[in-house]
Amino acid sequence: MTSSLLPRQALWWLIGSQLYVALPHFSRVPLWILAVYAGAALWRLQMYRHRADMPHKLVRLMLGLGLGGSVIVSYQTFVGLDPMVALLLVASALKGVESVRVKDGYVLVSLGLFIMTTQFLYDQQLPTMLYGVIGTLLLVISLIAINQRPGASLGRRECFLALRMLGLAMPMMVVLFVLFPRIDPLWSVPSKTQQGTTGMSDVLRPGDVTRLGRSSEVAFRVQFDGSIPPNRELYWRGMVLNQFDNRAWRTLEWKDHPAIERQLERPTLEGDSLHYHVIMEPSMQNWLYALPYAESDSRGVFETWDFRLAVAKPLESTFSYKVVSQQPTALQPVLSQWRRETELAFPPGLNPRTRAWVAEQLAAVEGVDDFILRVLRYFREQPFFYTLEPPAISDDDFVDQFIFNSRRGFCEHYAYSFVVIMRMAGIPSRIVGGYQGGEVNDVNNTLVVRQFDAHAWTEIWLENRGWVRVDPTAAVSPARIELGLESALAEEERFLTDSLLSAYRFRNVSIINWLRLRYDAAAWRWQSFIVGFDSGEQINLLKLWFGEIKVGWFVAALLGSWIAILGPLTWWMTRSRRSSDRLPTEKAFAALCRILARRGIDRQIGETPLHFLTRVEAQLAANDPLVIELEKLAVRLYAPVSGSIE
Repeated sequence: MTSSLLPRQALWWLIGSQLYVALPHFSRVPLWILAVYAGAALWRLQMYRHRADMPHKLVRLMLGLGLGGSVIVSYQTFVGLDPMVALLLVASALKGVESVRVKDGYVLVSLGLFIMTTQFLYDQQLPTMLYGVIGTLLLVISLIAINQRPGASLGRRECFLALRMLGLAMPMMVVLFVLFPRIDPLWSVPSKTQQGTTGMSDVLRPGDVTRLGRSSEVAFRVQFDGSIPPNRELYWRGMVLNQFDNRAWRTLEWKDHPAIERQLERPTLEGDSLHYHVIMEPSMQNWLYALPYAESDSRGVFETWDFRLAVAKPLESTFSYKVVSQQPTALQPVLSQWRRETELAFPPGLNPRTRAWVAEQLAAVEGVDDFILRVLRYFREQPFFYTLEPPAISDDDFVDQFIFNSRRGFCEHYAYSFVVIMRMAGIPSRIVGGYQGGEVNDVNNTLVVRQFDAHAWTEIWLENRGWVRVDPTAAVSPARIELGLESALAEEERFLTDSLLSAYRFRNVSIINWLRLRYDAAAWRWQSFIVGFDSGEQINLLKLWFGEIKVGWFVAALLGSWIAILGPLTWWMTRSRRSSDRLPTEKAFAALCRILARRGIDRQIGETPLHFLTRVEAQLAANDPLVIELEKLAVRLYAPVSGSIE
C-alpha cells in the first residue's frame, strides 16, 4: 500500500537524526564503522534519487553477519559496552539502507533513542545532557515526519509540536526521577577503551606528573560547609607509593600485606572538623581524594590501612561523596617491624654519591629533625629549579644525577629524591600522590581542582609523632604551594600546552571568565543534584517527606502522582475544541450533522465530510430544504481554505 511507504521528507529527518545521535561515538569506535555509516547514507541517497536499487536480501544478510564479525575482531570480544555500542551503530547504518516503509522508520527512531541513551554510559556532564535533549527532539520530529501525509511539508508547526510533546513528558520524567526506585543493576558493563583523565596512577616515574601541568581538565570539585582553607593546607591525598621497583615507585597492593597489617588504626583526633562534599570526575582508578585525616559515610566508600579513601571498583563515571577531615594527634605512632622494613627498603647498590652525601650529612647533625632541616635547606639554597621542562635522566642512579647535576625537575623529582635520601638515612618514608590547591569559584563558593594541580609530596615517620607530611617542593618553589602552579610557572611556555582551546587559558578575558565560572557553577549543580541523586539520596529525601518509608505509602505516592499528572494531561489532549475556536465551516458542518442525525442519517466512522455530504444529498428528496444548504456547504468544503476539515 502506498500509505505504508515512508514519506520522502521523513527520510531526510531520519538520516540526519541518526547521524547526530551517533556522532559522539565516532571518536571511540574503529574508523571502519564511520566508513560504514557514510557508505550507508550515500547508498540510501542514491536510492532516493533512483540511481541505485535496494540490496538483495541475501546481500544484506551477508553484510550484517560480516560487519558483526568485524566488531568481534576489532574488540576481541562480544561482551562489553564498547562492542555493543559498535554493534548498535552498525545495525542502525544497515537499517537505514533498507528503510522504505513506515514500520522501518519506527525501528530507526527506536534505535536512535537507544544510541542516544548509551552516550550517558560514557559521560554524564551537562553538555552531554543538552546534546541528548537536542537529539531526542530531532528523533521526535522524525517521528512526526513519518506520520505526515505524503507530500506534506514539515514546518515550524511540526517543530513546535515536537517541543510540546517533550514538554508534556517532563512532569512524568520528574516523577520517575524522584520516586522510581533506584535499584543497582545485577550486571556490570565493562568498558575497555574508556581512559581516565586523572593521569594519576599507582606507579610514579619522573615525568608522570609533569605532563599533567599541560592539562586544564577538571579532576574534581569540592564544596565546603564553611570557609575554604588556605591554599597551603589543601593537600588532597590520593595514593601512597611505598615500594621501589625498576626505577619507579609503586603502591603496595592489599594482597601483599600480611593479614595483621591490613587492619585500620584509627588515630586520636583533635581540633575542629572540616566537612565538605567532593564530586570526582571519572578516573578509572579506585582511590578517592580527600584532605588528611579523612572519614566518609558515603555509600561504597571505605578507608584503607594507609589512611586513604577508596571504592571497590574503578570509577568509570562521576562519583559524589562527602568527607569529614580532622587533624590527628599522631598518625600511626607505633610502626610494626614489617611496616618499618617496607618503608625503609631501597636497593643498596644504587646512587652511591647520594649515599655518601647522606652519611656526611648525618655525621654533621645531632638528630633526625636536624637532618631533615639540613636536607631541605640544601634544596632551598642550592640552584635547584622547579620546571615543566626537566632534562631527561636515563641513568639508573637517578637521584645522583638529579641532585648533583641537572637540579631541574617537577614535584615528583623532588619527592622521589627526598624519599631515597630519607631511607638511606634510616628514616621510614614514602611518596604520596594527589593534588595540591585548587581554584576558588566565587559564584557558588566551590573549589575546582584541575589536572595541573597534580602534585607529589612525601610522608616520613618520626618516633611518637607518626607519619608527618614533608613537601620538598615547597623548599624549592614556595609559590607552588602558596599561590598554585600557574604562579610558580609564570614564565613556562609549556603550561597548559595540552589545553589550547580550554576556556581556562582565556580567563584574562573578562566575558570568557564570567561565562566560565558560571558554567562551572551550573556543572556543580547538575552533578550534585541530578547525577549525584543516587539511591541513598533518594531514601533520605523520601524519609524527609514521609518519615518512615513503608511499601504501601511508597506505591500509593508513585501511583497517585501518575494519576495526578496523566489525568489532567489526558483530559487536556483529548478534549474537544471549544466552539469559539472552530472555523465557520466546521461549525456549519457540525450543526448539519446534528440535524441529519435526528433524521436517522448518521456519519460513518472515518467517512470524510465531502463523501458524507454527497451520500446524504443522494438520499434526500429534491424538494428537501436541506439540499440548498448542502450545496452551499459543499462549495465551501471544496474551496482551498486554510485549516480545512477535509
